[in-house]
Amino acid sequence: MKIIKVKNYDEMSQKAAEMFIGKIRRNPEINLGLATGGSPVGLYKQLVQDHQTNHTSYKKVKTFNLDEYIGLSGEHPNSYRYFMNEQLLNHVDLNKSNTHVPLGDTENPGQQCSHYEQLLKEHGGVDLQILGIGSNGHIGFNEPGTSFQSETHIIELTPSTREANARFFTSLEEVPTHAITMGITSIMRSKEILLLISGDSKQDALSQLLQGAINENFPASILRTHPCVTIIADEAALGK
Repeated sequence: MKIIKVKNYDEMSQKAAEMFIGKIRRNPEINLGLATGGSPVGLYKQLVQDHQTNHTSYKKVKTFNLDEYIGLSGEHPNSYRYFMNEQLLNHVDLNKSNTHVPLGDTENPGQQCSHYEQLLKEHGGVDLQILGIGSNGHIGFNEPGTSFQSETHIIELTPSTREANARFFTSLEEVPTHAITMGITSIMRSKEILLLISGDSKQDALSQLLQGAINENFPASILRTHPCVTIIADEAALGK
């Protein structure tokens, strides 16, 4: 693991954007693995600004999102498809047919999991995967106890994850209880992984990631076995 220490969230986002932009310019047909949540928002803002100013092209880029809530359509304001469209995809010259997010409102979520995993394999997998980390060590929606051998699957969200995401809904009751997520094995097949960690609320998670045991009770711990992981963490997250 390579750790890049930065001062704050804005510098973290800038460093991540520089990395992404460099990769896209060197490989215009790159497969990007994208994430939602607060951690990558600044990165996406930087990518949009660069596209508008420097005209970095995404015409041949393909994107694959980590996860989606079960029960929400892509038009729902709290769906991850909607989030990605608003934060990035609508603002660069991506071909929407090259952007992939699991279908949350499908009648057969299990079949959607198999389809999404096959889609990843057909396109040669993810070249550069962006990740955040949950306070309980989840990556994607892979909660503690998820098998390290898992591929794209249905997951029941823990109360702590639902509570953390309730700020995006009008009440906790509205937060979906299940999601489709790339599995641990799906994520680990990525050629390169970029993990963004910011804020003192992530101190314990980062400390356990770097110093704790590698086991399924802390899903992110498996990243220590990946050959190419870069962590960009700010001073607040590195407090311990």
